[in-house]
Amino acid sequence: MKCPKCGSDNPTKAQFCGICGVSLIVSTANGTGTTASELPMVRFLQAVKLGFKNYFKFNGRATRAEYWWWVLFCFLCFLGLIVLDVVDAITGTIDLLGILFQLAVVIPSIALGARRFHDINRTGWWVLMWLGLPMIAVAGIGILLAGSFSSAMFGGSNDKLWLIITVLGFAMSIGAGIGIIVLIVWAIKQGDEGLNKYGPDPRQSTSQQTYNRTG
Repeated sequence: MKCPKCGSDNPTKAQFCGICGVSLIVSTANGTGTTASELPMVRFLQAVKLGFKNYFKFNGRATRAEYWWWVLFCFLCFLGLIVLDVVDAITGTIDLLGILFQLAVVIPSIALGARRFHDINRTGWWVLMWLGLPMIAVAGIGILLAGSFSSAMFGGSNDKLWLIITVLGFAMSIGAGIGIIVLIVWAIKQGDEGLNKYGPDPRQSTSQQTYNRTG
């Protein structure tokens, strides 16, 4: 079989690559075991390259490492852009770089998020909740604060109304917070081993997964 790391040919029952030494053994779904190999984990720079390379790729799967390295990349860039925003505020200039960067990463971030959900066998449409839940949480907090403030300032006959508004804001913010926690748990969850309905396991060679599925 061919080593997924260096591409060298090895005997069918080899347990390690004779050239680079990478392990060629994994367990199959039925527990019998067969020669296979796990691909090296995606690194930071590789994840950034994959993010831009798969700019419009909403199908397929993405590993946890690929997703979270991309999140770290975006976070670090945003920190740098915050510094530029401070400089721009002092100098009175417009931060075009920050605007261009945000426009550049929004599509690949959504696409990568969809592939990450595919990796745990969930529809990629869940990625839209990453956009909606924070807005719901902010709106809920705003309604909660407005209801509390209005109740204190303009109580009396409208106490029931302000109470309803306050409860609504509280429910929105708590519900959105719970939803965000669920999405984070899903994002850090180990992907399905082997093929699922969204494609092959990105941690293993595609040819080996095809062999395991049909053999």
